[in-house]
Amino acid sequence: MPKEVVVIGLLALAGFLAGGVYATWKTAKFMAIILLVLIVVAVGGAVLWLL
Repeated sequence: MPKEVVVIGLLALAGFLAGGVYATWKTAKFMAIILLVLIVVAVGGAVLWLL
């Protein structure tokens, strides 16, 4: 599998999680923070995968 496919998948996952943060921020801040941490992990994984 080309590494670009994995990077695009991780960035898409980060975008999906960002939508979850936006949707849950007003009602469930703790869950939104967990999703925010997962965004950082997904983007970090994408950057490391490119290197």
